[in-house]
Amino acid sequence: MAVRDDDCGRRALTERWSRTTGSSYGTPGLALVRGAGATVVDDTGRSYLDLVGGGLANVLGHAHPAVVNAVSTQAATLGQVSSRDVAESTVLLGELLLALTGPGRVVFTDSGAEANETAFQVSRLTGRSQVVATTGAFHGRTMGTLAFTGQPGSTHPFRTLPDTVTQVPFGDVQALRTAVSDATAMVILEAIQGENGVVVPPPGYLAAARTICTAAGALLVLDEAQTALGRTGHWFHHQSEGIAPDFVTLAQGLGGGLPLGACLAFGAAADLLATGAHGTTVGGSPLSCAAGLAVVRTIAGTGLLDHVKRIGDRLRTGIEAVAHPLLDEVRGAGLLLGIAFTEPVAVPVTDWLRAAGFLVDAVQPAVIRLAPPLVLTEEQADAFVGAFARALVADPGPRAAARLLVPGAA
Repeated sequence: MAVRDDDCGRRALTERWSRTTGSSYGTPGLALVRGAGATVVDDTGRSYLDLVGGGLANVLGHAHPAVVNAVSTQAATLGQVSSRDVAESTVLLGELLLALTGPGRVVFTDSGAEANETAFQVSRLTGRSQVVATTGAFHGRTMGTLAFTGQPGSTHPFRTLPDTVTQVPFGDVQALRTAVSDATAMVILEAIQGENGVVVPPPGYLAAARTICTAAGALLVLDEAQTALGRTGHWFHHQSEGIAPDFVTLAQGLGGGLPLGACLAFGAAADLLATGAHGTTVGGSPLSCAAGLAVVRTIAGTGLLDHVKRIGDRLRTGIEAVAHPLLDEVRGAGLLLGIAFTEPVAVPVTDWLRAAGFLVDAVQPAVIRLAPPLVLTEEQADAFVGAFARALVADPGPRAAARLLVPGAA
């Protein structure tokens, strides 16, 4: 039976979604139809300030001219090629990423999970099998990456997973040193734990991990899916500590909204990427890599790294100035910030902000994550701070610790 577009249009997009789509994330809260910069519009015509950035993917915001032009030109020129051939945009992006990091090799993928899976599989070519990961970490939802994702709620339904993984507390140097041995193939760490509530390791932790891995002959894998490409004010967050990992994995913002990830290998680790060691059908497609080129070139050409540091500081300072007993701390770096509460009120505060026209992410019961496009303006940052202050003194309905939301309430 044919379905006419105007028939579908009479029903809400979210209702139609619930009838056709697997409910991995529950029913969507909004049906978004267009966007520009850090602003999106839903199917009722209402505008929102997007401080989630398409799940950290839209680093240049929505409909950025550089990405639109690059993808349009590439689509009109050359789409997908087989894995036995190569297109210029793929080569150019690989060269550009290595120019930002150092000599090595790149394996392009479709996502961050696949990039981490690549590092996991290649690490087995060392002849070792043990993996050391950290509690609270999130590295993806493939069966391999779930094995070293330190979130039981995500991993438990899929047991039994690969059982050669040891998990240690994130940020604990001594625990890491104790766990790593001459049987360890790789240690995988997030530069900042995003899904766990924007948890920043103590200064020197990543450098200590490098030293520990080198001493044991283990590979150090840094998962920078959420922290790379200017998100924290550096091209890659590990560069803020001046260390040299064996692998860096990235995704999210690399494709500017198109599916694209990458596993970067350096030094001897790059030599493990021999013919047949790994493969993917559309990873590094010319179309996605054209978008990636536009993203990296725009960040470099418009001074966005410095902009991120300024706007991130402005957001942090503004939020910290909101005096309220529910506000615990603001943590993170650049435009990856976690607003931590003293009570588990992240969901109701997020709901209130959405109703007020601001999209944020209740990433943990007591933490809201901010990851806006890197093009967020000062005016938009200030508008959010004002709305956040109002959210903490409003009473949008039943919530945990409701008595704390109105200063002076009993």
